[in-house]
Amino acid sequence: MKKLQLAVLSTALLVSAGHASVMLNGFGGELGYGTNDISFGDDTSSNELDLPFVINYFGEVHDTFFINSNGNITFNDGFTTFTPQPFPLDRIADGGGCEECGDDGEPAPQALLAEPEPDYLSMIAPFWADVDVRDGGQIFLGAPDQNSIAVTWKDVAGYGLDSEQTNSFQLVLINRDDTGAGNFDVEFRYDQIEWTTGSASGGVAAQVGYDAGDGENHFTLPGSRSEAVRDLVSTSNTGEDGVWRFAIRDGALPGQTPLNPIMPVIVDGGFDFDFNVIENEIVFIDPDVAVGYDYIVDQGPNIRSVILPAGFDDDIYALWLFGVNGWEEIGTINAGEEYFFASGGVNQFRITGIDVDNAVDPEDLLAFVTGLSFVDAGQVQMRQVPITEFVADPSSVPGPQTLILLVLACFALSVRSRKITR
Repeated sequence: MKKLQLAVLSTALLVSAGHASVMLNGFGGELGYGTNDISFGDDTSSNELDLPFVINYFGEVHDTFFINSNGNITFNDGFTTFTPQPFPLDRIADGGGCEECGDDGEPAPQALLAEPEPDYLSMIAPFWADVDVRDGGQIFLGAPDQNSIAVTWKDVAGYGLDSEQTNSFQLVLINRDDTGAGNFDVEFRYDQIEWTTGSASGGVAAQVGYDAGDGENHFTLPGSRSEAVRDLVSTSNTGEDGVWRFAIRDGALPGQTPLNPIMPVIVDGGFDFDFNVIENEIVFIDPDVAVGYDYIVDQGPNIRSVILPAGFDDDIYALWLFGVNGWEEIGTINAGEEYFFASGGVNQFRITGIDVDNAVDPEDLLAFVTGLSFVDAGQVQMRQVPITEFVADPSSVPGPQTLILLVLACFALSVRSRKITR
């Protein structure tokens, strides 16, 4: 297959132009998003393109990639399917779209291959949906510098929709071989999202995230495949609305080590966590001054066990369970030791015993370390609610630790952090 060499503009600045846009700009071309205009129509893919650096993505080393018009890039092959599917993907038999999808936009069984192909398709998707640039909008490839590339979908319309409703978003890959061979960062940048699904996708909204193509490793951003995907413009895991950043280290997504934790969605009053795990995998995440925490399962299997962090006073915490008379203290838990609840687990518990002198700050992205396991596999939605206490002089709040969530079941976990003040 023919390869196109990516031109590098070393003089470009890796900053936004002087306006409200969060998309990087200023590296050539009429609109500043690069000189390679690859607006090639509906449901199409680019030729194989050279990366200016080598990346390790889920253990597979890549130096080339494909840009697909429908809001994603892939490795090993192009991909034109327009109806987004949930991650992890069974490899879709890609023939220019999901022509065998039902009315709900889901593929019929014959549209999926029984077994993944040896050279499976891995994907990074800032906004996988049915993009159609035939009525306007452009797709650009540019290089802010020799250690980054940017793919920009500028003012693109959705298939069969009003061409006045457009989306603008950007994918940036940044070389981080200074931290290890093949390491890189990914940024999703969203200027506007005015549509979420094309008219031929059965109402299925855009999928956003990462997929290894191996049927196992994947990560999905909040709101994917729902109208809530619009909120990516006004939320973030970086503190800057519309900007999402992820570090890929040793081929793995955030969450594999405490040095590269999953960063939460920053919301008013706390943090949201929404991510996937696999069985027996350790996942690392982060959540006024906290003196304890409530852990509440809103949906899914009960909590089987908990491991609490060391380094706080005498490393002994008070354990509370919710009974007929409200919260009741039932005993203590030693830090670092796995505590098992009674058969069947619990759907909520409370931990206290963090002295205010520790000045644990739950509003920081790096706060308190907790390990949880669950009685069954499945999907879990839960909250971790900091219990806070007023401190007269909060000026010297130290940098907190990383919160570690240890999950020993296979499910998608959504954790919401909110404050309780007493």
